[in-house]
Parts: sequence; structure tokens; C-alpha cells
Amino acid sequence: MMRDALPPSAPHEREGVVHERFTVEFDYPVWFTRDVFAPGNRLFPATLARLGEPRRHRVLLYLDSNVAAAHPGLAARIAACAEEFRDVFQLAAPPAIIPGGACAKSEMEVVRDIMTTIGALRLDRQSFVAAVGGGAVLDVVGFAASLVHRGLRFVRLPSTTLAQGDAGIGVKNGMDIHGRKNFAGTFAPPFAVLNDFALLPTLTDRDWIGGVAEAFKVAIIKDAEFFDFLARRARDLRGRDQAAMETTVRRCAEIHLEHIRTAGDPFELGSARPLDFGHWAGHQLEVMTGGAEGHGQAVAAGIALDSYYAMRTGRLTPLELDRILAALRDCGLPVYHPLFAVRQPDGGPAVFAGLEQLREHLGGLLTITLPDGIGRKVEVHTVDLRLYEEGIGALEELARA
Repeated sequence: MMRDALPPSAPHEREGVVHERFTVEFDYPVWFTRDVFAPGNRLFPATLARLGEPRRHRVLLYLDSNVAAAHPGLAARIAACAEEFRDVFQLAAPPAIIPGGACAKSEMEVVRDIMTTIGALRLDRQSFVAAVGGGAVLDVVGFAASLVHRGLRFVRLPSTTLAQGDAGIGVKNGMDIHGRKNFAGTFAPPFAVLNDFALLPTLTDRDWIGGVAEAFKVAIIKDAEFFDFLARRARDLRGRDQAAMETTVRRCAEIHLEHIRTAGDPFELGSARPLDFGHWAGHQLEVMTGGAEGHGQAVAAGIALDSYYAMRTGRLTPLELDRILAALRDCGLPVYHPLFAVRQPDGGPAVFAGLEQLREHLGGLLTITLPDGIGRKVEVHTVDLRLYEEGIGALEELARA
């Protein structure tokens, strides 16, 4: 005798569903400033007090070890700022220094230590956690803050061109564990972001130019005029022109924020992630180097590879591809990485594993964003690996030349 998997309800029973739908509004300012902890600068205390709450705010602040080394008086200036504006906020503990660099994102023990400190200091959900540092430190501290009490207020003070234009201004925190980029993480919009341009001149050359890769990323797929600026000022950016870099960082941040605000998927519930143009290969290169390769440099090589593929599939002209590659190289960014030559057991390039990692991370169909002319984009769901492998060979020749 056959039975229905779900027997029909008896006549006197009622079937129904309560379908819940609600929206939650987020807002946070992204400031561009200089010397945020200088005497008399009210921006940091005003940021903490921006909701008009009648209280003295408690703040736990972390410093990236690289920032602390480059700016040895910074911790003292932070303490002096707290004393000057003691009616607005107090430090729950002296500024703590944690390791900076990509390796910071792979140590869950650091996250546990931060959570333990927050608990020991008895910070509540109206208290603040703040961090001054590169994208990795902001990720680590932000991840920990998002877990305690289901989320403390977090103020980011990015210290690199990459973090000020991209990694430090969005709504994500991520940890590189399980052999994958951003395998663990949360969506947790910050309370505020303070981009202090005075932190940039002490960056190494690699970190100075690394953030420009993210500027090229958004310019190539969203803003042709911005791309023209980057191409025109490429050598100035490489030569550490502060004004050119500040313009680059600010425009890069504006485009990222506009996308988060208007694209309709800020928490990435879909299978597309347009702002990761060039990133499937870039992320895989970072994994293959154990985090030793700079994110910007890896992404630049990924942008070059995706741009070559776009040219071979008729979405860029050869002249447009040449402009992209020339501008990247003029900035001092790579268009090829030696690990492109590493092979998988099946003989294909090992970097191709990044395609499946991207699909798995987002779910659903593989979705790759490609330029469709400079300043526009298109999303594709299948790719011809032979053309990508051809691109690796072409970029290798260019790098040798």
C-alpha cells in the first residue's frame, strides 16, 4: 500500500505559516582626516559620542605592531587624547599591541585572547573596541568584537592604503583558517571608520602600492574616468606622491561604499561578488604562499589574468588590455606571479583551484566578474580554462620582457 510522504490534514485542522520579514538599517560614517589623535582634534571623541548618549564611553583599543613600531609615540598620544577628552571617553586599559600582517588572520588564539580581555574588563554592548592597523588586524579585532555579546561597537582606524580604500571600510570580518582565505568570519558593520592619512607615509613600498591594486579593480569594472586617473598618475603613485595617493584612496573607498549601499546584497546572500574581480586567483596565490605574498600584489596578478581572459573572449580590446597591463606595471604592481607556473596532479595550473574555492565560498553557480570594456562589468558562469592557461603564458612572457 502506498502512503503519501506528508498525509493530508484532517478537515478540522488548519495549515499555515508565519512568514517573518523585516529590515534592519545600518549607518556608519567613513571619515578622511589627518593626525586623528593630535591635541585638540575632536574627531575621535565626537565619533564615539555621535549618537548623543549621556554617558562616558569605555574604549578598549588595539594597535597593530607594525604601526606601533613606525609611530613610537602613538600609544602616548592616544592616552593623552583620552585625558584631554575624559568627559567623553576613558580607556578601559592601556592600548594593547597585537601582531600585524597577514599572519595575524590565521591565529584563532589571538581572537580568543581579545575576547577574554573584553570579558575581564566587563565591556558591555555600548562599550567600544577600536583598532589602529592594517586590514588583517582590523579583521581579527573586529571578528572578536562581533562575537562578544553578539557584537560590541567597533571603530576601525585603518593604517594602510589597502585598508583605507577597501578592507577597512566594508561590513566584513574574516579569518584565514582551514587553508582558505576568509573561511571564518562575520558580517558586522563598524560603528565608524576613521582614515588617518598621516599613517601612510611610513608604509613600506609594498604596502604603500598594494592598495592601488584595489583601486584598479573598481576602476576597471566601474569607473573609466578613475582608471584614466590611475593610468595617468601611475608613476606618481609609485614614487609615493602623497596627494595622488590620498585622491586614489578616497575615490576607491567611495566606489566600494557606493556598491555596498546600492547593489542590494551587502551581506552577500547571492552567488555573485562583483568587487572580487581578480580575486579568485589573487586569493589562491595568497594561500599558496602561506600569506607571504601581499594581498595587493596577488590581486594585481589576478586582475591581469582576468583582463587577459576578457580580451580573449571579446570583452576588452587588445588596446584596452595593453593599457591595463601598462598601468599596473607603471605603478610597480605585478602582472604575473611565478606560482602561476605550479601544476596540479592533473597537469593544470594549481591556481585554478581558486575557481572552485570561490564557487564554494559563495554557493550556487560559479560567478566570475569580468570587465566589459573599461568602466563596465559582466558576470559569467562558465570559463574556458584553456584561455586562462594561454593567458598565464602570455603574462609570463610580458613579465620576462
